Amino acid sequence: MSKLSIPAWLVIVYGAWIASGTALLKLPIASTQPISWVDALFTAVSAVTVTGLIVVDTSTAWTLFGQGVIMVLIQFGGLGLITFAVFVLSAVGARIDVSKQRYLAEELNIDTMGGLIPFVRRILGIFIVCELVGMGLIASQFVPEYGWGMGLWHSLFHSISAFNNAGFSTFSDSLMGWVENPVIIWTISLQFILSGLGFLVLSELFRIRRWRRLSLHTRLMLIGTPLLIATGVGGYALLEWTNPATLGRFDGGGLGGVWTKLQASWFEGVTPRTAGFNSMDTAGVTDATALLTMVLMFIGGGATSTAGGIKVTTAFVLLLATIAFFRRSGVIHIQQNEIGPSSGLKVMALLFVGLMLIFTALFVLVLSQELDFLDAAFEVFSAFGTVGLSRGATGELDTLGKLTICVVMFLGRLGPLTLGFLLATKTPPRLHYPEGKVYLG
Repeated sequence: MSKLSIPAWLVIVYGAWIASGTALLKLPIASTQPISWVDALFTAVSAVTVTGLIVVDTSTAWTLFGQGVIMVLIQFGGLGLITFAVFVLSAVGARIDVSKQRYLAEELNIDTMGGLIPFVRRILGIFIVCELVGMGLIASQFVPEYGWGMGLWHSLFHSISAFNNAGFSTFSDSLMGWVENPVIIWTISLQFILSGLGFLVLSELFRIRRWRRLSLHTRLMLIGTPLLIATGVGGYALLEWTNPATLGRFDGGGLGGVWTKLQASWFEGVTPRTAGFNSMDTAGVTDATALLTMVLMFIGGGATSTAGGIKVTTAFVLLLATIAFFRRSGVIHIQQNEIGPSSGLKVMALLFVGLMLIFTALFVLVLSQELDFLDAAFEVFSAFGTVGLSRGATGELDTLGKLTICVVMFLGRLGPLTLGFLLATKTPPRLHYPEGKVYLG
């Protein structure tokens, strides 16, 4: 077992957590109706990978115990089991050896082990503060509506689900019933935007106040995130403004209707970046909006965050590499920094593995399920980006379809490169061959 690679250990740890969650969700006290093993597995995978796709209604199919299991799976899945374990060990004074720190660095997707334990403590502090503040703001709306007990329960569940970018809701229609409530819409959206920046970014912003002292990664995230938000929000508003199935239903409401449209456009424009909540009917959007949403889901949020996708910085480096190629510079420059060729190769590998995973899963769904092609593609992109948005196809999947989506969610959460590292072996070349000429494009 000691010879297992770090990616293999991550797969084992998360697999064990999913298995535990599946077993708990199969207990009679967890559900209000008979739940199959496949549906329990699907729910556990969706929760641990903080995706939010569901095959049974979270609000009616699960008891409070079952919802509590889902909430714990979301919390540990978003935070990271190894991160939590290392914190507990350090809190009780146990020695964190180099091997454990290597696992932690791999899970957090960072290159250095220096200052890992303080970094983990800052992450946990950020989680606790943001989730409690979010819960308080949400409770100000839910408690008057549902009473103290259920109001606080709904508030805690949604705050944890939002900050972990999970998208699970204890309401059958997600947040469609709260689309006109600014406190709910803005609190939840700001929670998943903040956590989607990534642990490294949040940690730096907590310690550093000057722009030039921030790392290149943080600066790119703070530039790329607003650009993607503007694209999503502006695109949704432009494409859906008169659609009677979505924003168009608020026509005739005067200034109040315009504000609701803008607020809904904001929420629907930012939620594809792996949040999974919806305040509008996702199945009712135009094909153009669905395509834009799939692109945003594929990009996702920030590295070392609770978000999925290929990540914002990956898309940034891919764009810069393309520009550098056409300028024939041969070097990627950004913000007075140079990005090395190894990063470029990693971007290419991540993009290729991600697309191959998506196309393979889509092929399986199209071959085995009676689904509209757009609905099937939307489902796969949502699973890969661990988003949780659906056009209604999730409930129509058979066992093969559900298991296919489970695999995509699992690899989407761990990262596509994990699959490559599991299959690859690192062997230094003993021979070097003459460079060959290959004509591309």
